[in-house]
Amino acid sequence: MSSADRAVLSLLTDIFLSFDGAILGVTLAFGAVHAASKYASTSAALSKIKDAPEVSVSDLRSLIPPSDDESSHVNQRVVVVRGAVEPKVTGDGSHKNNNNNNVLISQETGEKALIIHRTQTYMYSGWKSLFLNGHRLLLERSMPKQGADFMRMVPFVIVDKNQRSQSSFLLVNMDGARQPLPLTTVYNRLQPISSSPYAFLQALFFPEYPAGVLHVEKILPPGRDLTAVGICRFNNGVPEIKSCQDLPYFLSDMTKDKMIVDLTETTSVLFWGGVILGCLSVGILGFAAVRAWNRWKLRNHQRDRRRPDQHMVDDDTEEDADEIPDGELCVICVTRRRIPAFIPCGHVVCCRYCALTVERRSNPKCPVCLQSIRGSMRIYYS
Repeated sequence: MSSADRAVLSLLTDIFLSFDGAILGVTLAFGAVHAASKYASTSAALSKIKDAPEVSVSDLRSLIPPSDDESSHVNQRVVVVRGAVEPKVTGDGSHKNNNNNNVLISQETGEKALIIHRTQTYMYSGWKSLFLNGHRLLLERSMPKQGADFMRMVPFVIVDKNQRSQSSFLLVNMDGARQPLPLTTVYNRLQPISSSPYAFLQALFFPEYPAGVLHVEKILPPGRDLTAVGICRFNNGVPEIKSCQDLPYFLSDMTKDKMIVDLTETTSVLFWGGVILGCLSVGILGFAAVRAWNRWKLRNHQRDRRRPDQHMVDDDTEEDADEIPDGELCVICVTRRRIPAFIPCGHVVCCRYCALTVERRSNPKCPVCLQSIRGSMRIYYS
């Protein structure tokens, strides 16, 4: 761990432990609420996938019969379909003649693909901090991670695994799909950036500078066995499946049973994680509240203890308005009248203010006989 990372970690620790850990408690409470929200959404998705029927492409029409009003939601249902992805056949319907015309070709590897996803990301190198002073970074600047993201796709369908003809198929509608796609990485290369005459100055004055460009290409090859989970309906008599935003899967390599196992484990982790975070946050916030309450009571107690002292001083001032003989002056301040008697020795040698000062010491003793005292009692002369 670098010095900058240690400084940031120390700063975060100090922030979390401030206010008797109240900030840490609030942070853990926020994490517990977030885990509870994720648990609710994941549990709902698990229930939908469990209830969704797993059918083949050829059985879709018997499961979801087309209705007259195909725009309505009556004939829409969440289903799980397992099959092979193939390019959609157009033209005369000859699958053999149109297969090569409806696919994409990778420029890097020459492989056929239904989806091509290319990314270009700048890789940065260099120092991140200079002149560290405690927790503060006096000089730090980050350059934006510029890059390019390209995706191309062609219309494709899902057919039964035991057939490659499109006599019975399911059209895949990718509109609005945000779930991760099961793409295969076929190209991964880091291209260094050639040094310029200003490379030394760039490395000197900027904490991060680009060192290379990472080119990554991922594809979805035709003929791959996938599982589609989504809303199935008929569009102009053609069955199509569209992603359901409430589900974490749309196209996946996993089967329905593996999806259920994966979501079950995720819900279990989210549940117990939320419980643990919630208990920790309640404990830390309770500890912070008790500490704050004790401090408030101590502050009020000290303030209440100071108030009688002031009243005693005022009373002593009134009592000391007359001239005090030398034999009745306090032996400590020599300005006020002797009033209380120490217990158990019984010496009357101090005023009430100085007597309280003596009593509050860690080992109070009488100023005359040096005997330990337990308190004082006011003496009234009749």
